[in-house]
Amino acid sequence: MYLFVYGTLLQNGNQFARYLNQHCDFIITGKIAGILYDIGEYPGLVIDHNADYVFGSIYQIRNAEVLKEIDIYEGVGADEEHPNLYLRINHSFETAEGPIDAWVYIYNLPVKGFPRITSGDYKEYLRQKNPPIVKPEDL
Repeated sequence: MYLFVYGTLLQNGNQFARYLNQHCDFIITGKIAGILYDIGEYPGLVIDHNADYVFGSIYQIRNAEVLKEIDIYEGVGADEEHPNLYLRINHSFETAEGPIDAWVYIYNLPVKGFPRITSGDYKEYLRQKNPPIVKPEDL
């Protein structure tokens, strides 16, 4: 069982990213045709086969309990607010070694008014949005 992640689960310092790395194994980077939006504190992926790519990482999930924990983090499930913030679906992803099917969380609410992340790369987007502060003593 595989999981494609493209947003906050790739961020250093995120407790669920740590959880993911402790309970899953990185397999390969991948991409999917879609549009990535800046929803505020996290991104939202909308699948669009006519769009550019959204880039992320594919992990192998060691057991189903891990997926249940990530569902909670992503706001997916019967016990979560409805409509759920995301939907978890199984989809095919392009990788350097060929296609691979994996779970992915797609944004489930309207995206009107949210800025588009044109690069499709959330980590790069954050680096550009929040460049490191250079102090005079560092020059």
